[in-house]
Amino acid sequence: MSPGLSKSRIISHRQCPKRLWLQIHRPELLDDSANQASFAVGNTVGALARDMIPEGVLIDAEDLREALRQTSKELAAKPRRVLFEATAEHDGVLVRADVLAPLPRGWHLIEVKSSSARKDYQVEDAAIQSWVLREAGVPVVAESLAVIDTAFVYPGQDRYAGLLRQEDITRDVAELRAEVPQWIAAARNTLSNKKAPKIEPGPQCHAPFDCPFTAHCIPPTEGYPVDILPHGGNLPAQLRAEGYSDLRDVPKGRLSKPRHLQVWKATRSGKAVVEPQLPQLLRELAYPRVFMDFESLNPAVPIWPGPRPYQQIVFQWSCHRQTRDGRVTHHEFLAEGREDPRYEFATTLLDAVGRTGPVLVWNETFEKPRLRELATLYPALAPRINALIARIKDLLPLFRKHYYHPAMRGSTSLKAVLPTIAPDLAYDDLEVANGMMAQEAFQRILLQEMSDSQRESTRQALLKYCERDTGALVSMVRKFEGNH
Repeated sequence: MSPGLSKSRIISHRQCPKRLWLQIHRPELLDDSANQASFAVGNTVGALARDMIPEGVLIDAEDLREALRQTSKELAAKPRRVLFEATAEHDGVLVRADVLAPLPRGWHLIEVKSSSARKDYQVEDAAIQSWVLREAGVPVVAESLAVIDTAFVYPGQDRYAGLLRQEDITRDVAELRAEVPQWIAAARNTLSNKKAPKIEPGPQCHAPFDCPFTAHCIPPTEGYPVDILPHGGNLPAQLRAEGYSDLRDVPKGRLSKPRHLQVWKATRSGKAVVEPQLPQLLRELAYPRVFMDFESLNPAVPIWPGPRPYQQIVFQWSCHRQTRDGRVTHHEFLAEGREDPRYEFATTLLDAVGRTGPVLVWNETFEKPRLRELATLYPALAPRINALIARIKDLLPLFRKHYYHPAMRGSTSLKAVLPTIAPDLAYDDLEVANGMMAQEAFQRILLQEMSDSQRESTRQALLKYCERDTGALVSMVRKFEGNH
């Protein structure tokens, strides 16, 4: 007996047949951690949509038969009411509709999405829902997507009316609905095979979702594939076509870009390449030196009055301040409570960084836009914020141009560079080890019920992570400016 199908399983097959086969036959290989945050956002938006229609009826039975029974009962009730999670099944395919709203001649299917604009797979998603509902006897006569309206400004007090805007997709769904039986047949055919389909990794591994089986299909490579060449364009494919799979085997004359030659040299030798300009440029940095890093979150559902959906909100900073005599002091800020953190973030940061000396960051394309946003939001602080922006010096281009270690494997992210310079400052000993984890941890503090000890433990993990970022920059500069 073939496994049952659902909307999500059919969409998985549409992305990649191998993904669905592994999902059913090799579930132990699944690693869906990359998509957990997206699922959580979707659940939050879906719950909010239900709150906006208090007279709606939620079909919340976990048992399939009971959910079908409740749905059938509510579909026949008089007067008809909006249904949430209405459940239907046809030909072994199960669907649960986010919203079914009554219309004079049938029902309006509304799929609630956390994106800010429609996406092709969402229309396919709705087409599957519509086909199953109609085949099960539910007269669906219109389909829409409810997506996030990024022009919405949250007024506070849980007033989220206007957060979602509807986009009619009735015509698009009608054009696709006839294809749904073919999608179902193809998925069943894939699942009937004893072996996984032979599909090479490609764009489908990350679109429209990050595949949870990527680690299985693309295991860590041994050696140094030519793909690690930074901004290589078509060159890696050309080199593979010429028979070169490992960068160490590529002739020097086949490479022309200075960065590619630098990466090639380090990879061939197994040793770091440090151009003499790097220590000199670092020694020329004036004092006091401020090493700065921010953390932010961009929730789909605004938390504080004033912001729009998906607007970046800074909530934490760390800075190390180094004087000419070698003394280093650390300062930090982490927002507390449910108040908008941006004003306190800005004022405490301005006090900590002082008014003189370079402000060193790793990749200014994040910090500078956040500071410009703060200057616009708080005009009285704008002169000091703009003066801070003018002092920022980005360390990333310096290291990208003048340093490379083979263990970086083509990456110049701080997480890749730091272990090659100061292994004791790598991030693998931290509870919060990257920016996404920092966002999730801060939102847990804000939105989840936690004991005082749990909250304090999470706060300390956030503080340690952000301090590690700026402390790492201090160590990196000290190491290389001492090289003559």
